Amino acid sequence: MIKHDMLRHFVAVAETGSLAAAGTRLGRSPSAVSMMVKQLQDSLGAPLFSGDRKSQLSPLGRFVLDQAKSEIAHLEATNRAISKFAATGGGLIRVAAVPSVAGAILPAALKAFGADFPDVQIDLRDMDSSAVLRGVQDGTFDLGIATAPTSALNVQREAFCEDPFGVICAADHPLAKLDTPLDWQQLDGHALIMNPLALTLASPILQDRLKHATVTAHNTLSLLALVQAGIGITILPRMVVKMAWEPINFVPVNDEEAFRQIDLLQPPNAQPSAAIGALVACLKDAVG
Repeated sequence: MIKHDMLRHFVAVAETGSLAAAGTRLGRSPSAVSMMVKQLQDSLGAPLFSGDRKSQLSPLGRFVLDQAKSEIAHLEATNRAISKFAATGGGLIRVAAVPSVAGAILPAALKAFGADFPDVQIDLRDMDSSAVLRGVQDGTFDLGIATAPTSALNVQREAFCEDPFGVICAADHPLAKLDTPLDWQQLDGHALIMNPLALTLASPILQDRLKHATVTAHNTLSLLALVQAGIGITILPRMVVKMAWEPINFVPVNDEEAFRQIDLLQPPNAQPSAAIGALVACLKDAVG
């Protein structure tokens, strides 16, 4: 069986060219280094060096050197990650969030979090709610921020916030001048851009209007660009407005059921680290 110490001693000899220099690097005697290299060669059943000198590698030796250096680097990275986790409660937090949360809430939350946990790495992905849920359920992500059905299994959830739906329109659109919530019937005569989130709303009136939409967009940034260009209006949660790079209006609607519940999701049986707990607290502060 090839052991890590065998590889480490072999790499030292191969890189320094002698048992004595390798021993100095490793803090071991030349005879101890020689014994470890011999054990590696015996395990492989073939020589690692050409001749008795340690300055010339055999073809097998060159291959083993490349593999050994890769293995040692991987183990060192693993040790650093484990040490970081022990020190901070989590050296890496994998987060998945719906785009509006990723764009409107996470920047402020991560800024505050980074001030207290500068050594914790964040791997952030933005995706739709169903993808976030699947990733949390299978353990791909440590924390998800999305809308998940109450029937969803294999996930821990905590209510995060409610986000009302409304009409998103350009700043110079006629509906932007309204100072009271509108009824879905008032969409008549206005070009609608359909999107998957709008289809989740229960209003039959709205769904009937959406059937006549001539443009469908699935990406949040594409939707905002189309609205800002005056192509039409769309139905989205209010949080999305914060992602706009040009002036844009959110018009509330007279529909008590037109909102989405956003939850904080974690894998089943997860034991949150101190770092994840701190990130959750920063998220709650950011949403207000």
